[in-house]
Amino acid sequence: MSLKERNAARAAFELAGKAPLEDRYVLRLYVSGMTPRSARAVKNLQEICDEYLEGRYDLEVVDIYQQPVLTKGEQIIAAPTLLKKLPLPMRRIIGDMSNKERVLLGLDLVRASDMPPGEAIRA
Repeated sequence: MSLKERNAARAAFELAGKAPLEDRYVLRLYVSGMTPRSARAVKNLQEICDEYLEGRYDLEVVDIYQQPVLTKGEQIIAAPTLLKKLPLPMRRIIGDMSNKERVLLGLDLVRASDMPPGEAIRA
């Protein structure tokens, strides 16, 4: 890791530590192996988080084939599935996270009234 990368990582860590707990997002993305759909979901979600939640989120990616015990009690019926655990209320988003507006709505980063008509219900 270069000095520049190390300094950037340190700055991100310090910024994250300053964020109040109620502003932190705890996210868990369940994927099924490294299929193209799973890889796309990870990439899309990472881009959304970096843009809208910089320094205010914890993201855990769980491969349901590698760690099936972590799906117990979570009622995972499809993959990829994103669980927004915090802040409450908990939300569940299914898909490859390519519909940015739907993901933002599911993360409560935009209101349904801010969406174009019909956008909130589009799959």
